[in-house]
Amino acid sequence: MNVTIDIVSDLVCPWCFIGKHRLAEAFELVEDQHPETRFQVNWLPFFLNPDTPPEGEPYRAFLEAKFGGAAPVDTLQRKVAEAGNEVELAFNFARIVTRPNTLRAHRLVYRAQAIGHRPATVEALVERLFVGHFQRGEDIGDVHILADIATACGDRKDHVLAYLESNEGEQHVKRLADKVAAMGVTGVPFYIIQRRLTVSGAQTGEALATAITQAMTPAH
Repeated sequence: MNVTIDIVSDLVCPWCFIGKHRLAEAFELVEDQHPETRFQVNWLPFFLNPDTPPEGEPYRAFLEAKFGGAAPVDTLQRKVAEAGNEVELAFNFARIVTRPNTLRAHRLVYRAQAIGHRPATVEALVERLFVGHFQRGEDIGDVHILADIATACGDRKDHVLAYLESNEGEQHVKRLADKVAAMGVTGVPFYIIQRRLTVSGAQTGEALATAITQAMTPAH
């Protein structure tokens, strides 16, 4: 059975990174019970802070302004790190200098899906973007860094650079984000399973597996 899952996320959202790995756990749990299951994943854009300048902004200063100082940020990052450890993800917040505008990164993912890259290639690209931001401290709003990431995932650097340096795909991504907002999505990660069941937040692998199994049951 084919199961379609639309994942709404932002690439600077740590819970989206964790949620991606918890979803992978859910896939394994479902496949254990239903070996014939095949998953089709579609990534949809979300902008946690759409007013981020195109060149990005200082990461720590943004967080402290948003959450009310250093102590709340330290507490939040500690909770994220603990949750990451549960799915073998190590966050390196100290390396992050810039909080990027994610429009270009979302465009890169949109392009990979639109031109028909294999699902495994798209998944690897999304993973590498999360890794770039949260583990390597790379500015994933920078055109050249994005081109290097895409090239490492098997794309052609000259094609990616030409795309990112243009406005191609920009309106498509913005329209998708608007469409998601019109659905009432206000936080990420957000999962739409089989176009009929939704799950909000970085739920456990078990909870996601239960939701997927439920969505696989034919509606009466």
